[in-house]
Amino acid sequence: MRVIVLDRALEALPLFRLSDSADDSAITYAPESGGRWRVLPSPGDRLPGTFDQDVYVELLHRYHEAGAPDDGVITFTLHAFLRSMGRRVDGRTYEQLRNALARLERTTLESSGAYFSAAEGACIDARFTVLTSVAIDRRRLLDRDQLALFPALAAAEPGDARVALAPQLRANIAASHTITLSAAHYYELGSPVARRLYRLLEVAREEGTLTWRVALERLAEQLPLSQRYPSHLQRVLQPAHDALRTAGIVRDAIVRQRQRAWYVDYVLAGRPGGRSGGVPG
Repeated sequence: MRVIVLDRALEALPLFRLSDSADDSAITYAPESGGRWRVLPSPGDRLPGTFDQDVYVELLHRYHEAGAPDDGVITFTLHAFLRSMGRRVDGRTYEQLRNALARLERTTLESSGAYFSAAEGACIDARFTVLTSVAIDRRRLLDRDQLALFPALAAAEPGDARVALAPQLRANIAASHTITLSAAHYYELGSPVARRLYRLLEVAREEGTLTWRVALERLAEQLPLSQRYPSHLQRVLQPAHDALRTAGIVRDAIVRQRQRAWYVDYVLAGRPGGRSGGVPG
């Protein structure tokens, strides 16, 4: 089974907008344990969105498959990367991928006692980016096997990428402060909301409980979702919940009202041949 290993501390915090709007405002989140987390877009750019989320997951997949190199450097061709993500390979997706890599290098993640460092055993104050460097070399015209896809688009030539993962993420992964996803499950989930919920529920599984009750408003902030009314949130979450049930990731996911507050109750399914787990309360 192809696996994806992610930094559990980062997965517990919001990072990607679950729509590709041109929203350039910061994400701000206050964990229940205290502190403040902010995601700050690069000037003139938007926040990372749905495509960027999948690029990030594929980068961590490749980092794991490369044996978690000490310098955090991963190399790949844009063509192979898009194919591995299950995306069409054309001029538009090449451009999307270049933009996503640049965005992951330039979007600032700011922790004020919110991001957990396994090395320090505590939540830390830090400013960092998912990628510390990105370099993409255009292929020469002699690379006709891929260039033939774009006979009239020299600017869309595929290329070789070399990126470096942030030391904060690498340190947590090295310390096994991680979650593990099935690549097949992740890419089988069609919606960005379902994919984000899968990652959050796997954070949850590491906490050792079987069920998770979370306030609907708190969940919306943690994913994050822009909707705020309970009826609107339920319409967004319902298809994602159905997909998670079908994939066997959760046994159930129920939105219910208790007195005047709304909650979501998740019951995690066991991993095939493995242990069951649960979600952080």
